[in-house]
Amino acid sequence: MKRSGWLVAVALIIAGCASQPPKSLVTPLPTVAQPSLPTKPLTDQQPMRGVWLATVSRLDWPPVASVNASSAASRISQQQKALTDKLDKLKSLGINTVFFQVKPDGTALWPSKILPWSDMLTGKIGADPGYDPLQFILDEAHKRGMKVHAWFNPYRVSVNTKPSTVAELNATLSLHPASVFVLHRDWIRTAGDRFVLDPGIPAARDWITSIVAEVVSHYPVDGVQFDDYFYAESPGSALNDSQTFRQYGQGFASKADWRRHNTQLLIEQVSHTIKQLKPSVEFGVSPAGVWRNLSHDPSGSDTRGAAAYDEAFADTRQWVQMGLLDYIAPQIYWPFSRQAARYDVLANWWANVVKPTHTRLYIGVALYKVGEPSKSEPDWTVNGGVPELKKQLDLNESLPQISGTILFRENYLNQPQTQQAVNYLRSRWGS
Repeated sequence: MKRSGWLVAVALIIAGCASQPPKSLVTPLPTVAQPSLPTKPLTDQQPMRGVWLATVSRLDWPPVASVNASSAASRISQQQKALTDKLDKLKSLGINTVFFQVKPDGTALWPSKILPWSDMLTGKIGADPGYDPLQFILDEAHKRGMKVHAWFNPYRVSVNTKPSTVAELNATLSLHPASVFVLHRDWIRTAGDRFVLDPGIPAARDWITSIVAEVVSHYPVDGVQFDDYFYAESPGSALNDSQTFRQYGQGFASKADWRRHNTQLLIEQVSHTIKQLKPSVEFGVSPAGVWRNLSHDPSGSDTRGAAAYDEAFADTRQWVQMGLLDYIAPQIYWPFSRQAARYDVLANWWANVVKPTHTRLYIGVALYKVGEPSKSEPDWTVNGGVPELKKQLDLNESLPQISGTILFRENYLNQPQTQQAVNYLRSRWGS
């Protein structure tokens, strides 16, 4: 497989900015001294028993209260203790892998030379938290025999477009590094009521790849994962990439085909970069559970759900077929009885997709729905959701193509409505 081209040292100047503006930082690829080594044989793989740990909006971590701690020392202590407590609980449940969100938006949870520090840690973008959360979780998880995959949201810059958010992003101009929002305003679009990067701009894809390269080359992460936010639009807030399409879309029959091409270029570039830097680091994607519906494509699943191919412009099946991913973790967040997107229909469909390939299949399971009343999905509340969860795990273990399960997401393990299910997981997976 050819290495994808690599553009480095992209430095665009902010229009109209006085004196010398800060430069965009793109990490060049280190020279690889040794030839690539094959990844570990599949026989060495434990079944995946994973959990997503979200930092965006402090959903799972860090504790909201820690940001208002009386001192930096107190804040650090609270944040670190919260993380080690979580790891201890996960270990007791038999969880062996944590998908830790290191890039929730246009900020970082490690001391990056490309991204400013995340405001999730201190309340202020660019403020040094006084420790390295990524190194901390790696040390603590590895000490407990658990793996950590660095989870990146590739294109999101912010979770909203409020004037206060714009002011916070603009205020990073004097920082080193500043936010991409001020360094490359021409890359920024609005979509889904958020600021995002335009996936059609080659330099923006290079920039994302350089961020992954920074983490992979400096940290002993076990894997890298992108979630399902590629082209992330909403009906009332579409991404306006008409100008980008005019500039880069020649030769494509439709904007949709061009968008899918852009998404694939990012996946190819990141995949090749990781394998060049550290062949042992796994690269995976966690897309929406439906690739395409049978009604749109004879190769699709017998479902009627939102499809990654048509809505996120992500041809996830093709990435598997091309060998670009070590694993794929579709989010199959429905019960067996949901006719529009049955769990078993989708799990079997994905099992058939990976069957002729070397890509491992993990299934993302909707822990967040367990115990929650729902007219369309009542099974999640029957006996605390345990029978539904058991059926899903039983199916995962019965299909040889499925290599494990990932729960979305960590904080739901601590909610009252999930405790019957948590006890069940402990009895099934725990030591």
